[in-house]
Amino acid sequence: MDPRADKEIIIKTAEDIEKMRIVGRLAAEVLDMIAPHVRANITTDELNHICHDYIVNVQKATPAPLNYHGFPKSICTSVNHQVCHGIPGDRKLKEGDIINIDVTVLKDGYHGDTSKMFVVGKPSILANRLINITLECLYLGIQQVKPGAHFGDIGAVIQEHAEKNRFSVVREYCGHGIGKIFHEPPNVLHYGKPGAGEKIVPGMIFTIEPMINAGARHVKLLPDDWTVVTKDHSLSAQWEHTILVTDSGYEVLTKRSDEAI
Repeated sequence: MDPRADKEIIIKTAEDIEKMRIVGRLAAEVLDMIAPHVRANITTDELNHICHDYIVNVQKATPAPLNYHGFPKSICTSVNHQVCHGIPGDRKLKEGDIINIDVTVLKDGYHGDTSKMFVVGKPSILANRLINITLECLYLGIQQVKPGAHFGDIGAVIQEHAEKNRFSVVREYCGHGIGKIFHEPPNVLHYGKPGAGEKIVPGMIFTIEPMINAGARHVKLLPDDWTVVTKDHSLSAQWEHTILVTDSGYEVLTKRSDEAI
């Protein structure tokens, strides 16, 4: 997710796309599978173990985050004011917590990347609103994807919707190209101006994954060098999908069974 303006965006072949459809579906299935386990008193490490076993033993695939640049676990679990890249551990979830589970499955050399917000018990009114607005931001961003559009169109509509609802967009982290490589060009910003950035063309595959804060947009990295939190300790939410650009629009490769997009 570093700026990589010097590198070309990889346009996927028909074979690439077919493999990405398969792995995208697998990633979505992990989030469907883990849903009943997200409850009070389970630890984030237990959630990690359940996902790891499912990916390895049922899907016969690999959890891509494990050992990626030294990341020690198979999924990311970001709770409450954690923005992204939370490391699963012995923290027990409690009533009212919100948690993002971020999953990337590697199968046959291709990556499928997706994340979803979960709620433990009944969320606060603010948490519920933040989660829903963030999901709307993702869907609005996805709806901008079509040949001839620009990446700035995605960021602009996400930023407008978040800020209209008095929330803020994290700017330090962004969506990314994906395929045989976990993170490849382009960077997909979640803020910006319509018409800015590169033109979107068929065969591109990338993630859109807005991180939206209930308070200010500013974040900090914890000493573990992975976990990102809001500076003001306000709640943060994130949703993510892997998107294919088709000849006429888009296809959501990581669509879950509960979605009509």
